[in-house]
Amino acid sequence: MTMKKIPKSILLLVYTKEKDVLLLKKKGHDDMWQSITGSLLQNEKPIDAAIRELHEETGINSSDIIDCNKHYVFEIYEMWRHKYEEGVTHNTEYVFKLELDDKIDIKLDDNEHECFEWLTRVKAAEKVFSHTNRQAIFELI
Repeated sequence: MTMKKIPKSILLLVYTKEKDVLLLKKKGHDDMWQSITGSLLQNEKPIDAAIRELHEETGINSSDIIDCNKHYVFEIYEMWRHKYEEGVTHNTEYVFKLELDDKIDIKLDDNEHECFEWLTRVKAAEKVFSHTNRQAIFELI
């Protein structure tokens, strides 16, 4: 039996000093671009999930992640509700950021993402699928 997702997740903005933002294209979805995201595991703290997801999705190991002390609560899209316990309709997303000196090549998780791009802050905000991702880019970078 597959474990159901916990309705708590992280959003991690990775960007450079020049404000170029890293976006990942979700595998199997035509135009779903996003920052680093992921659900918390049972008893996992949001910061630990952010560190884990950063490594899993990009190959980057860093403890320089900043907790933005911000979270968003949003309605889970119908197409993903089956991944949660019956009756769960909303998710709490904890926001983090990581500034790098320059753009770097990353090692994608081939099971989850097809490709990545570094985009200007405005172009990244225009391209992301999620409204909370867009809001975080404008508010925090």
